[in-house]
Amino acid sequence: MFDWMVWTTPVAVFFGCIVLMLAGMTMWEIRSPTRLRKGFLPIATTRGDRLFIGLLSAAYINLAWVGLAGQIAQWLSLENEPSIWISFVASMGVLGLVMRKG
Repeated sequence: MFDWMVWTTPVAVFFGCIVLMLAGMTMWEIRSPTRLRKGFLPIATTRGDRLFIGLLSAAYINLAWVGLAGQIAQWLSLENEPSIWISFVASMGVLGLVMRKG
């Protein structure tokens, strides 16, 4: 069923975190309904809106990293491409920032 996807450990951890976040946000929303709030984003958002924006940002960061990893290795004269864990940590940091301050 999942043969079309290359399931490496970082990919599995990334999608596992998304599933856990969605489950946690669902329980949080049931327990405490959200209100619109204005942060640094140019629109008033709910927790769900910020999660969606943060997940999109995280996906774009990871895709950019995968696309540019070879070029980064060449620019920095590295033997191997930099680890995908770097983009995972960066994308989760951006997601946390958007959820907290967005």
